[in-house]
Order: sequence, then structure tokens, then C-alpha cells
Amino acid sequence: MKLESKLSEVGMNLKSSLIRELLKYASVPGSISFGGGVPDPNTFPRHELAEIAKEVIEKEYAYTLQYNTTEGDDELAKQMIKLLERVYGITGLDRSNLLFTTGSQQALDLLARVLLDRDSICFVEFPVYLGAASAFRMTFTKFETIPLLDDGMDVDYLERKLKELDQAGKLKHVKFIYTVPNFHNPAGVTMSLEKRKRLIEIAERYDIPILEDDPYGLLRFEGEHLPSLYKLAGPDRVILLNTFSKILTPGLRIGVIVGHADIVRKATLAKQAADLCSPSLNQRMAARFLERYDLLEYLKPGIELYRKKKDTMIKALEENFSDIKGAKWVNPQGGLFVWFTLPEGYDTMEMFDIAKEKKIYYIPGQAFTIDDSKSSSMRLSFCLPPEEKIIEGVKRLKEVVVEYGKKKGLI
Repeated sequence: MKLESKLSEVGMNLKSSLIRELLKYASVPGSISFGGGVPDPNTFPRHELAEIAKEVIEKEYAYTLQYNTTEGDDELAKQMIKLLERVYGITGLDRSNLLFTTGSQQALDLLARVLLDRDSICFVEFPVYLGAASAFRMTFTKFETIPLLDDGMDVDYLERKLKELDQAGKLKHVKFIYTVPNFHNPAGVTMSLEKRKRLIEIAERYDIPILEDDPYGLLRFEGEHLPSLYKLAGPDRVILLNTFSKILTPGLRIGVIVGHADIVRKATLAKQAADLCSPSLNQRMAARFLERYDLLEYLKPGIELYRKKKDTMIKALEENFSDIKGAKWVNPQGGLFVWFTLPEGYDTMEMFDIAKEKKIYYIPGQAFTIDDSKSSSMRLSFCLPPEEKIIEGVKRLKEVVVEYGKKKGLI
């Protein structure tokens, strides 16, 4: 059978994640990976979850081992509503405002299904989170990219592009603005309060929804908490995406869509077609954990661990790259990533061949572009390696940069 003749247009368009392909090398003995945004397993509450798992299987087996609803666990919804009020100050939520998903990636996929068409336009930040771009591409949507500055997206650029689309009669095709306002993946920057308010004002004026993706908001090392876009604008303007993958454990695969009941209902119908039932056991375990433990207190040791690792990476970059004119990096206030940019002329995708030889791995900036354009930037994840490996890894990275630079006549 000739498979290609049977594939749909979507099937023909599918391709492997560049990050997944690159990280295959990270398992080589002696390697150091700054690649995936993989939480440190030492932050997982394995003992607490083990006890909860045993208890909910034995005592709540009629629920935890049975089919669940599409919407997910009502007990988890109760705890999530309390958490959202405590963390974000969001009030007035009820069960109709929440849909639990298999990680935040499914949330992105579901919203793409219900909001985007072939002639749609969506705005994303540049560099863009690869998982979002992958989900939105499935509908063959058109992308408009908004440059990121040190304090978040360039809202002046956004406003100009929307004005141009309005004048061209294309504003009706703009379906949403997607943003990661806290400790952006991959860029590490945080959107200022002024820009949050300005973004909402622009979205209100042009009547465009905002997709606020906040997987890292609770992982703040320094600086003051900033109000979420959802808190500032409410469900009529903002759809909030959240996840337990970075703050509890990714193995539970729990994400959540928070928004107006109408959009949550549409996403629920799309989820029925995708997987029909949510995993009862995983979600009830998370519900009981939130019921019995103070998540914010539990997170403090992990946040301190990540802060130390981030500081170690920033110090190593300063010590190793201060002599390379034009090299720069973002010092994030939280999250899991440092965005590192080399001088013009460097191609971090091409440079990856040298990195493989020296067994140091990163994610080239090209992975976070819409058009696979060359990039002199890279994403460095500090969350998984121990501090001594971070120091050694940055030294190896310097060797890679110097060797590539000499090869290309850049040094």
C-alpha cells in the first residue's frame, strides 16, 4: 500500500518535534544536556503521592479505576478553584469554567481545533513556544509574530500590525493573541504590568481574545508577583492555560483550561472526540494532594533549588562568555530557561554538530521560529543538571562556540 496516497493533508504535514530529535543524543554517556524543560525529579513529592495513590485506589476504587467524565474530576476542580483564588486572586469561578486536559499541550490542541481555520490568523510571540506553534499549525493557520523585548512583547508592533490588518479588511480572520507572560519559554522574559494593561486595551479595542499560557508563574525566584491577564481582564477577554507539570509532577499529565463557560464547553466537545474520558486516578491523586498539603509551601525548596541553578548558569556564562563581544543572555526572574544569543553570523543549528562531539546539548533558536529561519540564539535549560554539571556544561559550550567561530571566521 502506498501510504502517502492515503494520508490526509494534516497527516502529510506532520513532522517530528525538532526538540525531541535533538534530545535523542542527550542519553549518550558523559553528556550534559541543557535541552528539555524537564523538572528536577528531586522536587517531586514521591512519598506523599505514593501514599495518596495507595489510599485512593483502595478506598476510592469505584471512581479512580473507572471511566471518568470528559471534563475531569470534580474534586480537583474544587481544589483548583481555591488555588486560582489564592495564587491569582481570581474569584467567581465555578465548575463550568474549568476543563482538565492531558497536559497543557492538549489544551493548546483543543483550542486550536475550536478557534482556528485555514484562513485564520493568530498572533504569537517571537521566539515562539514550540508546542503552541505545533498545535496551531495543525489547522494550517497563518501566523503573525510579535517581537519580544526585555519587558515582554512589543505591544506597539502588535498595534501597528492589527491596524494594518484592519485597514486591509482582514481583522475578522484574527482569532487570538497567544502569550506566555511569565518567564517566557524560550526567551525567559516577563511581561511588565504596564504592557499587560496595554495588551488588554488593544485586545479590547480590536475585540480579540487572549490566550494566556502560564505554566511557570509559581516558579518565581525574585521580583514581585504580577497580576495575570485573566485577573485583569476576566473571562470575556482571556482564556487561561495552566498545568501541574512544572509545579507538581509532569507524570500526572494534568493541564487545565480556565475561561468563559461557552469556550470551555466547546473545548469539552472537542475533547470528547479526542479522548472521551479524563484519567480518574491521576486527577484524584492531584486533588487529594492539594487538599492535604499547602502547594505554595511545598514549592519553596524547589524554587530555591532552581534559583541556585539559574544563578550558577548565569555566573558561568559571565565567566566564560564575557570576552565574546555581542554575546548576551536573559537573566530570568523565574521559570526554567535562559535565552542565550551569540553575535551575528552564528547559526546555532549548524553549530549543534560540534556540540554533539563535545557532548553538550542545547535547543537551537531555529526550533522556536515559525519559518525554520537561522538563529544565533539558543535555549539553555538549567532545571535538570546539578550545579557542577551546569558549570562543566557552560565550559564545553564555550569550546563549541570558539571552535565554530574559528571555523566560520567569526573569531
